[in-house]
Amino acid sequence: MFVKDSIKLTLEGAKAILAAAERKAREIGVPMDIAIVDEGGNLLVFERMDGAKITSIDIAINKAFTAAGSRRGTHEYADIAAPGRPAFGIHVSNQGRFMIFGGGLPIVIKGEVVGGIGCSSGTAEEDRIVAQAGLDALPKD
Repeated sequence: MFVKDSIKLTLEGAKAILAAAERKAREIGVPMDIAIVDEGGNLLVFERMDGAKITSIDIAINKAFTAAGSRRGTHEYADIAAPGRPAFGIHVSNQGRFMIFGGGLPIVIKGEVVGGIGCSSGTAEEDRIVAQAGLDALPKD
């Protein structure tokens, strides 16, 4: 067969993920820039919470892009992309959009990557916690 039936992330689903991430950001007291992209890295929804860093807008979008495109969390690149490591230099790929620190996670439904979430404005760990909260809003099938 030449065409695979695939699962798609809907706008409604993206908004639900964003809302859950925003709730977690409020809970931990860190205003965030939150981006959700589809499987191709195209922006579906974005929110800049009051007080979130302006400099983190592109970072959040690019974390989501990286997570969707690479099908892994951006935190997984921190060690392997360091100087002298096997993936050193990957951060300049894709016109510099490839992020190598925490806060970007792939959105996986039924084993298929359907998008990515990227959060930025806190520490890498805070960003990752907020992104994970967004993913936790997905139905458990």
